[in-house]
Amino acid sequence: MSNCDSCPSKGKCGKNEAECGVSQIPENRIKYVIGVMSGKGGVGKSTVASMLANELAERGYKVGLLDADITGPSTVRLMGLMGERAYSDGKHFLPVETKNGVKVVSLNLMLENESSPVIWRGTLMSNCVIQFWNEVLWGELDYLILDMPPGTGDITLTVMQKIPLSGIVMVSTPQDMVSMIVSKAINMAEMMKIRVLGIVENMSCFICPHCGEKIRMFGESASSLSERAGLKLLGELPTNPSVSSISEKGLGAVDEIIKRDFSEITDNIISGLE
Repeated sequence: MSNCDSCPSKGKCGKNEAECGVSQIPENRIKYVIGVMSGKGGVGKSTVASMLANELAERGYKVGLLDADITGPSTVRLMGLMGERAYSDGKHFLPVETKNGVKVVSLNLMLENESSPVIWRGTLMSNCVIQFWNEVLWGELDYLILDMPPGTGDITLTVMQKIPLSGIVMVSTPQDMVSMIVSKAINMAEMMKIRVLGIVENMSCFICPHCGEKIRMFGESASSLSERAGLKLLGELPTNPSVSSISEKGLGAVDEIIKRDFSEITDNIISGLE
């Protein structure tokens, strides 16, 4: 069996295996690989990636989550895996599974102390992400979600060149400066011929708990950014205390408004891949 058989591109990318970095583990059969990207830190990219992985798993899909943000990994906390450790069986790295079956790999699962800094140069960080892709026993997955690092540097470039992405979800917030930086990430994806599935606007508004009015505290909406870029607005997530408490209370603490909104976002992402 060709390794291309287990790749989302099914050998249609025109690259050979040395160029692509397709997983060398025959057991790894991954249908869709989705990158979650922003181009900027602090906009909730890791939160969106973790919520997407969790929502897909809740729907019965087989899901993996690869934390490619090497110097700022946060998926371990967001997925409620503090204190867990990834390990090797002598042949492959084995991911850590959440209670609902999401397979997670992050550098923070390999550190003795989660606050220990990773002081590596770009090439080493990029190689680490490719190891996560090539040497982790993911098995059969419907979706592998990549929490990508901020910016358009070494790791992001390596991911786009070496991992067969089915599409990218962009995360933005309603601020003109953020929109400008996210535009750089969108343009990078287009230059690399990677499909952008659309934009998720995080912190879109504040919903008054008394009257339900939507208060837009910031400036430009992502709908304006999506229109300019010719992309779909996948959905909006309001500023909500239950989201900021995920790292302490877990994804189960998210309130019904966020669950409803994110369910619609997930529907849009799934339909965009088909």
